[in-house]
Amino acid sequence: MKAISIIGPKNSGKTTLGVELARHFKEQGLTVSAAKFSHHGFDWSDADTTDYASVCDTVAGLGPKEAFVHWTGHRFLPDLLPLLTNDVLIVEGGKELGFLPRILCLRGDLTDGTDWLHPELAIASVGDTSVDGVPVINDLPALADTVLEKGFFLPGMDCETCGRPDCRTLAAEIVAGTTTTRACLAMHNSIQVDIDGAVVGMKPFVEDIISASIREMIRTLKGYAPGKATIKLDV
Repeated sequence: MKAISIIGPKNSGKTTLGVELARHFKEQGLTVSAAKFSHHGFDWSDADTTDYASVCDTVAGLGPKEAFVHWTGHRFLPDLLPLLTNDVLIVEGGKELGFLPRILCLRGDLTDGTDWLHPELAIASVGDTSVDGVPVINDLPALADTVLEKGFFLPGMDCETCGRPDCRTLAAEIVAGTTTTRACLAMHNSIQVDIDGAVVGMKPFVEDIISASIREMIRTLKGYAPGKATIKLDV
């Protein structure tokens, strides 16, 4: 990767130059990222940030009290999970996501019904409307306890190795209490890879390749003995 920094006083044209460079590199068929430092924080109505985002593939912002990464193209939520390293992940929206449970917020206009909310994935609902089979929990501490008890995240690979046609079917069964996340073979197999605590799912075929390669290499090491191995690697 080639990298350069643009340094200068305020209003000296740093952003204009950076965007022009980015646009030039993009016209050459290169992928371009930008990182912008700010002493006062970020506002997406500020043209400096949005100008970079309109040209670059990825934009990172680094301020005294915040940092973010913005991709101009589509990304899948599981791909970003290693960046979201917290004890609890809260996703707003994404009704098409079928690999994690949901809370139904049933306030406002529901004249279109509730089927589109996919209540089979719901662990609770909030509001003044109820859905069959979904408990209404308007008490915030109780709702939080339910999230900690029943929240989960599947890899969203739809690999079918669990015997279901997709992750949505497995997720619905987990919500219903007929199985657990242990049924997801992509996350529970003989080898586990996690990045900053976020487990990376892998299909059995990939697992076999990685595990077989590592086992054969470890067997050549002095001091090798059969057992459970732990490998730590910076990626």
